[in-house]
Amino acid sequence: MAIKFQYNKTSLNDLDKQLKMRRNALPTLKSKESALRAEVQKAKEAALDYEQRLASLTAQYDYMTALWGEFDPDLLKIKDVELEVSKIAGVRIPAIKEVVFEEKPYDLFSSPAWYADGVALLRNLSELSLQYEFFRHKMRLLDYARRKTTQKVNLYEKVQIPGYQDAIRKIKRFLEDEENLSKSSQKIVKSRQAQAEKRKEVAV
Repeated sequence: MAIKFQYNKTSLNDLDKQLKMRRNALPTLKSKESALRAEVQKAKEAALDYEQRLASLTAQYDYMTALWGEFDPDLLKIKDVELEVSKIAGVRIPAIKEVVFEEKPYDLFSSPAWYADGVALLRNLSELSLQYEFFRHKMRLLDYARRKTTQKVNLYEKVQIPGYQDAIRKIKRFLEDEENLSKSSQKIVKSRQAQAEKRKEVAV
């Protein structure tokens, strides 16, 4: 990225401010990147845990597969999923606060005996499935934020900070050269004036 600047003190001061701002922000960005990386890993592990628990629960009730044909699917419905939002390293992340189910009453005497187990199983499976999806979503959100932060760290560290340093160096050299030329010009002018005065004195 080319840094736009002019060869004067105003531009030098502006670039100096920009450089300081980026140097001060860099440690914070690096800490954020590190925190997000750790949180992505935690979310990934949590999603994997829910996936395994889901698979384990499904395997436990494999014997009921043949019975699901006589199960009334309207017995249990998800009425609502209450969410809460928390901030992780400055990133807003939704989380499940509570899953609200709507359970249709059924006759315990005329319904099959395993209905109670079926309803409990569906409730557990639903909750685990939702948590699994939410942790996958959390992982994606955090990873996106982590990648954006990494890009910013790289931009500051590898492009902008060296770019500002180089531009500042160029302006300082130019101003020093300009000052040296000015001093040299003044010396020449003074030297010429002194010689002219000497000539006048000799002539007199």
